[in-house]
Amino acid sequence: MCKHILNAQVSIRSPCCRQWFDCAQCHADAQTHTLKQAMEMTFACKKCKKCFRKDMNEFDESDEYCPHCDNHFVIEAVEPKARLEVEGEDVRKDARMLKDERVKAKEGFSIWEDEGEASRLG
Repeated sequence: MCKHILNAQVSIRSPCCRQWFDCAQCHADAQTHTLKQAMEMTFACKKCKKCFRKDMNEFDESDEYCPHCDNHFVIEAVEPKARLEVEGEDVRKDARMLKDERVKAKEGFSIWEDEGEASRLG
C-alpha cells in the first residue's frame, strides 16, 4: 500500500532493480540508487492482479486502461493531506468527549431553594 498516492491503481516494476513499487517516491524511500528511466514499463493491475507492458513512445488514450480488466489506471493522484484533529479513544469504549444533548442543566438553581436536595449541602 502506497503512503504517497492513496488511489494507486497499478504497481510499477522498476527497470533498475526489478522490484515492484507503487510510485517513484516509494522507490526512493526503499532503495539507495536513483530510479532508472525507461520507455517500456511493466505494470501490475491492483484490480485483476495481472501484469502488462506499455511502450511509452506510443502511449495514447486507449493505453490508460488495463488490457485484462479495463481498469482505468491513469487517474489524478490523491495525496494524503495533513489534518489537525482531536485524538481520542474509540467513542464506543470511552464517550467522555461526547456531549449528551438530552441532559439539560437546571436554569436559575441556587443553594437556597429547597428542591429536596438538602442532603447535598452537608
